[in-house]
Amino acid sequence: MPLPLSVFKKKPCAYDVTIFQTPRYGEKKGYKVVYRTELDGSNHQEVLKRAFSTFNVFDTVPNDYQARFMATGDVILIDEGKRGKTYYKLLSTGWSKINRLIVQAT
Repeated sequence: MPLPLSVFKKKPCAYDVTIFQTPRYGEKKGYKVVYRTELDGSNHQEVLKRAFSTFNVFDTVPNDYQARFMATGDVILIDEGKRGKTYYKLLSTGWSKINRLIVQAT
């Protein structure tokens, strides 16, 4: 008897997500933390998709979010505690994993 595919799917969990933006769109330096939250997802790609859709639609942006809509060049950190931290940068072709990000202290 074959097992259903749902047996192998990872259950959704909450990921600690931090959004970094430059003060003005298109800048290459000066990234600062603009928002931190938890987003549910089964994997990083699902969380990145959810973050983009949440922070780019006026009706879904949290009330306490004071930054601009997400755009090319923005960075998201997914922190999984003991499992590590992973940074992704939004490119015109989609999200791309990057090594790390140097952030200016505020």
